Amino acid sequence: MNARLPASDAGSITRVAGIEVGHFTDTRRPTGCTVVMAREGAVGGVDVRGAAPGTRETDLLDPCNLVEKVHAIMLAGGSAWGLEAATGAVRWLEERGVGFDVAVGRLPIVPAAVLFDLLVGDMRIRPDAAAGYAACAAASTADPAEGNVGAGTGAAVGKIFGMQRAMKGGVGTASITVGGVTVGALIACNALGDVLDPDTAQVIAGARTEDGLSLLDTRRALLRGELPQPLLAGTNTTIGVVATDAVITKVQAHRLAVAAHDGLARSINPVHTMSDGDTLFTLGTGLSGKHPGMLVLATMAAEATAIATARAVRAAQALTTSDGLHLPCAADLA
Repeated sequence: MNARLPASDAGSITRVAGIEVGHFTDTRRPTGCTVVMAREGAVGGVDVRGAAPGTRETDLLDPCNLVEKVHAIMLAGGSAWGLEAATGAVRWLEERGVGFDVAVGRLPIVPAAVLFDLLVGDMRIRPDAAAGYAACAAASTADPAEGNVGAGTGAAVGKIFGMQRAMKGGVGTASITVGGVTVGALIACNALGDVLDPDTAQVIAGARTEDGLSLLDTRRALLRGELPQPLLAGTNTTIGVVATDAVITKVQAHRLAVAAHDGLARSINPVHTMSDGDTLFTLGTGLSGKHPGMLVLATMAAEATAIATARAVRAAQALTTSDGLHLPCAADLA
């Protein structure tokens, strides 16, 4: 199911001029992909904090490397197989003449990151190039759907004590405007840890007690000596995009991606673990013509990321798979 929280609550990443978002949600099993597109090109950055990332073309975003602008970011389920969704985005953009001029044609630059949702339903069904192409075809400047859509369709959170005690994750988005400059975030939350309200630090979704009826509070459980289940690296990850219409350089785009992880740290605990591949991208369209300073932009990026992460679980709907796995949503345990 899709969920649309009131747009007035926190805005969305598409409030950033030049940004479009499209989801593809697979109807055969809970998985999908989400594209965040900047057809005219945007200054790109990335910062990877998790120890088990699955990414494509992130080296291009290093400030010391050649390519200045990217044309889309692909977020997908399906673990490493899901990186193929970016190929579909490249094809869709190339057909429309979008891309880096390489003299004989235009090459769309589409970095990507994936999350592990293979424990939810038939793992043989993963986002592919056709899924990425469909996400691009669905892209628009409208406020995107949140919850069980796109890259967050099969996402789960709070898996430290096993999938049987986890809850449903999803996709969330938010934006903030200050002085005529907007910063927005779109987050696909598939975290190992709990998700918190960034204002109150109260757990809103995550690991449940053994009877499944209440939130456990993973941080306190670990600190009092409860032992986590053995974990496979890379089976969790929160991935996302922070976009702004401020005028920024490639170095500054990287710094905004770094700052945005502060938002993850305020809304996920524990975060950036050895079993997470937490990756955040930055896109700077420059269409506001303004630059309010990096301190302001960094504060906005962290705030939008924290709000979007919380919205990802608040918008999620409960899920039960054909093999009996039940993932309640935040509303079920509110």
